[in-house]
Amino acid sequence: MKFGLFVNNQQPRDTDPVLSFRQCVQQVIAARDSGFDAIASGHHYVSPPFIALQNLPFLARLAADSGEMDLVLAVTLLALLNPVQTAEEIASLDVMSGGRVVFGVGIGYREEEFAAFNLQLSDRVPRMLEGLRLIKRLWSEDNVTHQGRYFNLREATSTIRPVQRPHPPIWIAANADKAVERTGRLGYPWFINPHAALPTIERQWGLYKGALAANGHAIPAARPVILELHVAETREEAFATAQPYLEAKYAAYAAWGQDKALPGQESFRVSFADLAKDRFILGSPDDAIEQLEDRIARLDANYFIFRAGWPGMEIWKVLKVIELMGSKVLPHFHKKYGRG
Repeated sequence: MKFGLFVNNQQPRDTDPVLSFRQCVQQVIAARDSGFDAIASGHHYVSPPFIALQNLPFLARLAADSGEMDLVLAVTLLALLNPVQTAEEIASLDVMSGGRVVFGVGIGYREEEFAAFNLQLSDRVPRMLEGLRLIKRLWSEDNVTHQGRYFNLREATSTIRPVQRPHPPIWIAANADKAVERTGRLGYPWFINPHAALPTIERQWGLYKGALAANGHAIPAARPVILELHVAETREEAFATAQPYLEAKYAAYAAWGQDKALPGQESFRVSFADLAKDRFILGSPDDAIEQLEDRIARLDANYFIFRAGWPGMEIWKVLKVIELMGSKVLPHFHKKYGRG
């Protein structure tokens, strides 16, 4: 069982980015000292109303303060990127961290990002899959020749390869049913998002396991889930503290169309009580333990990454959550299931 902290560097545009970054370093040190196993960072471009550092240089700098924690790219929007550059940058980070990178990838969903790169949103799935195949080849082969739909290489040799062999762990984020099933067909760990409600995720977990089995794949060793989480001394305090920040964050997601990328008729334009139900972990340490145990039972999850801070939240509130998790929640799971 592993637990990670999604280090939020996404802030309102009037925030001092230097101060915000320094506060991110504080979060990493606190997570390291509180018994967390990983730190994670997301990836977006041209994404008002927020500012954010890009995840690769961000994690490269944070690696110095992260001890032995995994560095999780959560997630890299691979459909936007060149596979040669991505292969060498991910490998560089793996080398600099001594082999601690987890390569989470996704296709993206925002038209604005694809337009900024002069790409078609309709090409995102084949671009990501072709790029991922090339990255794995660049990490393992001396001379790569490839003539594909989007990328062409002739006797290319990567300048640097990752420490981990045959490559860093690869997790694929997926929202739609077809994407979840595709991840199962390919045999990769499904990197479960924080946006869909638990009943939807549980139904999709069945689809994923069916696709794994139908294609001869065992259930992967890592079964990762990202969750929005706020823990306080009481359930009421946790809800009251988290509500304004989560409401604002999910209003931005609604404006971006994130809820439209989910299956069914899910909408983020609902009351906070409805938004939080079966989606967020909000409550006392005992509440958090109970809800996480429920997800372990229903999803066979064994790698949780918690986003405990959102744009505009004061650093002391995030640090308090990290301390409570380290003192009252993580020890329960470490005792019961062991360390990752």
